[in-house]
Amino acid sequence: METKNEAVLEMKPPVAEKIQHKTEIHGKTLIDDYFWMRLSEEQRAQKTPKPDVQRVLDHLNAENDYTNAVMADTEDFQKKLFDEIVGRIKQTDISVPYKYKGYHYYTRFEEGNEYPVYCRKLGSLKADEAVLLNVNELAEGFSYFHVAGRSISPNNELIAYGVDTLSRRIYTIKFKDLKTGEILKDEIPNTSGGCTWANDNRTVFYTVKDKALRSYKIFKHVLGADSANDEMVYHEIDDTFGTGIYKTKSEKYLVIVCSSTLSTEFRILNADEANGEFSIFQPRGEKHEYGIAHYGDKFYISTNRNAPNFKLMQCPEDKTSEEHWTEVIPHRDDVLLEDIDVFKDHLVVSERIEGLTQLRIKRWDGTQDEYLQFEDSAFTVHTGINPEFDTDELRIGYTSMTTPSSVFQVDMNSGEKELLKQQEVVGDFDKNDYHSERLMIEVRDGVKVPVSLVYKKGFEKNGQAPLLLYGYGSYGASMDPYFSSVRLSLLDRGFVFAIAHIRGGEEMGRHWYEDGKLFKKKNTFYDFIDCAKGLVAKNYTNPNKLYAMGGSAGGLLIGAVVNMAPAMFNGVVAQVPFVDVINTMLDESIPLTTGEFDEWGNPKIEEYFDYIMSYSPYDNVIDQDYPAMLITTGLHDSQVQYWEPAKWVAKLRDLKTDNNVLLLQTNMEAGHGGASGRFEHHKETALEYAFLLKLEGIME
Repeated sequence: METKNEAVLEMKPPVAEKIQHKTEIHGKTLIDDYFWMRLSEEQRAQKTPKPDVQRVLDHLNAENDYTNAVMADTEDFQKKLFDEIVGRIKQTDISVPYKYKGYHYYTRFEEGNEYPVYCRKLGSLKADEAVLLNVNELAEGFSYFHVAGRSISPNNELIAYGVDTLSRRIYTIKFKDLKTGEILKDEIPNTSGGCTWANDNRTVFYTVKDKALRSYKIFKHVLGADSANDEMVYHEIDDTFGTGIYKTKSEKYLVIVCSSTLSTEFRILNADEANGEFSIFQPRGEKHEYGIAHYGDKFYISTNRNAPNFKLMQCPEDKTSEEHWTEVIPHRDDVLLEDIDVFKDHLVVSERIEGLTQLRIKRWDGTQDEYLQFEDSAFTVHTGINPEFDTDELRIGYTSMTTPSSVFQVDMNSGEKELLKQQEVVGDFDKNDYHSERLMIEVRDGVKVPVSLVYKKGFEKNGQAPLLLYGYGSYGASMDPYFSSVRLSLLDRGFVFAIAHIRGGEEMGRHWYEDGKLFKKKNTFYDFIDCAKGLVAKNYTNPNKLYAMGGSAGGLLIGAVVNMAPAMFNGVVAQVPFVDVINTMLDESIPLTTGEFDEWGNPKIEEYFDYIMSYSPYDNVIDQDYPAMLITTGLHDSQVQYWEPAKWVAKLRDLKTDNNVLLLQTNMEAGHGGASGRFEHHKETALEYAFLLKLEGIME
């Protein structure tokens, strides 16, 4: 990006004040010059901010003003990109209906509206439509609005739903009478959004959050009662665990789940006995993760006990402790068992083989055991919404780098697939104009890392094409190959898009995750750097045309990579980046901290402190050249607090030795997921794309 133009030179970037804040730990003194940027949520919500609060808000607004000034010459281009992106989205659209208890449920969108309309029809799709929730009407008057946790009562007459109007992922649960359309007086604040109905149609169970936004208590509410007097039924006292509640697909059991990074525990209660006591399914154990599903008179358990890639067990529903478990599917070194879905005659197993998702269909009577087959070399497949037991039809979702998101109905007896709907890309899109590849790139320790690529046909492998490399690599979350109509705005302008399936995810099995966390976390960063080098070596691009992008923990990846290999990239985009690892993990009042010691390590233990300190992006900024950078955040972000990227930018401005542009964009009304609504958040995408394309000299 040209930084020597008059528009940029006229406005200097904000220079943050330095105020030393000292932290003494392990005999060391940490100096944080920008600690003052941290505000509590209460401070951020002040209608008349006090001077210390106003100082922070003024700084963030100054950064926004600077970003706007630098990107002023792209304003028309950003609008063009936004219109282009939104123009590919079918504005009046409807989801594929699914059937449950005699009703057909679906979601539709109306042209010109940002939010969904949730509907159902009784008996037949030709029946009259009943609107459950019109979120466009509910959202009127709010700058941010999100509905979560929609749940229909067992008798189909009531709907519960959670509302967040701040983007902190703190929801108020409300109830609507579907016969009269009346919104009930019952309101339950400070929840995770969803609730679970007992079978009496009047009792719900829900989860509340503590000050660090950890879901830690479960309460029981009876409709018509004051929620302030609701009975607590469970309290998770271990602050490394969170808790939640759901009902089994069989609707026979209410299930409390308690989970940490490496351990799970379940409690069950017959859903007909709302006032009963929950019983422990199997006590939690160190590094023991398991999940449960109920069918008939048995529970089915996926467990990693002596099985890193998980195995499937079963037990009688009245004898659930581990000594009663018997094997159904054994552990396999080369196959990761990810999930199961149970039906009357079939068991559907979600697996991962050689980095790709697969669906395996087995009959309970043992007469069938086969995998669904697909034509793409790299793809993502998953089970969809399948609420009914007594059916031979399986709903699945499918996508690849060139295939828009598709919904299929599968005959589980024959394996035949019927395409019910494929995402419509408005305009002249033709999937045959694009090509995808899957590479295995050998990294520095000899491991081969998968990389998925997509580009428009006509691309020449001569090292002259711009390439955007995306990565995540944390929490065992796999970044599978997927289609994006938004991405076409880059591909059609000559970009190659690539996903590096680096360690820290779970693409290649459980070991892939274990090799990218705690004391092996640097493998994540090294894999990304070496994948970038491999793509250059194979002539897909060159460092002057290579770009990187990642968000949240993927922003940590970007932050670490630009410290370690700044000359590898011409520009980077770090979305809501987790970059102040030491300070955040030392502060247990911050959301997510205590639950993530098993992911990053607890820096109050010296060996973890030393290792985290060796890669934490904020702590490793040095006086060197950095690539052009666009960093985004949200003032109300509950997952990665806004001050992490704000402090990081301030430190980069102070120390970096280049003239490359460094931009911070803070959405002053949003949180971790950006703006709410179907289209509004694409304005942020348009800014990111304009930034990358401007670096390439592409402005149309």
